[in-house]
Amino acid sequence: MVQFTLPKNSKVTEGKVWPHAPNAKRETEFRVYRWNPDDPANPRVDTYFVDRDDCGPMILDALIWIKNKVDPTLTFRRSCREGVCGSCAMNIDGTNTLACTKHMDDVKSSPIRVYPLPHQPVVKDLVPDLSNFYAQYASIEPWLHTSTSTPEKEWKQSVDDRAKLDGLYECILCACCSTSCPSYWWNSDRYLGPAALLQANRWINDSRDESTGERLDSLEDPFRLYRCHTIMNCTKACPKGLNPAKAIAEIKKDMVDRQV
Repeated sequence: MVQFTLPKNSKVTEGKVWPHAPNAKRETEFRVYRWNPDDPANPRVDTYFVDRDDCGPMILDALIWIKNKVDPTLTFRRSCREGVCGSCAMNIDGTNTLACTKHMDDVKSSPIRVYPLPHQPVVKDLVPDLSNFYAQYASIEPWLHTSTSTPEKEWKQSVDDRAKLDGLYECILCACCSTSCPSYWWNSDRYLGPAALLQANRWINDSRDESTGERLDSLEDPFRLYRCHTIMNCTKACPKGLNPAKAIAEIKKDMVDRQV
């Protein structure tokens, strides 16, 4: 029988157990993925004990507390702390989500396990390299394409046409959906993934855009669009409650409709 093993330097090892906070009466244990590109050592998982009486309620609060009070070398992205920028997307308790909107009490397992978004190169610790993800977003040209003369004030849109963008424009490009998709894991070099395709559908549905045909032409490819197998991980993972799988299905329907 064939046996597959990971390269030695990719195996995650046990890391350091950091000391308990002095005089802490209520603690939550965290197991956090650590990797430093400047260190030849394997990735590891460090253990921390967060003093809940000295810390905010969210996972991001705990990570900030760890960085400020215990281990200043811990690296992660954050910005708005309001669930609108997508910077603090990571894998928490096995699910991709935003650390700033995930309450510690909502994590049922103990200890709480925090890893970077899966199947992406890691820059350091909890920071994934999303260069390919952003390049794919740019490839769908997320701006209005028009051929008519630019109006003096703005491009007008009816209330009904504006409503067609609901469930699409709210995407914050956190990458939780794409990095939860097995098809994207396998074909991320060619498959655009749920986030980029949801954004593509947003511009296809925009009544002000005048390049719908060209947008569909660019997506009609065995890999760019049709690697989606409707696994639905993307919809389950979206922290904004959007449905990328539905958006992808709508694009596929548009492909069929224009050929009938």
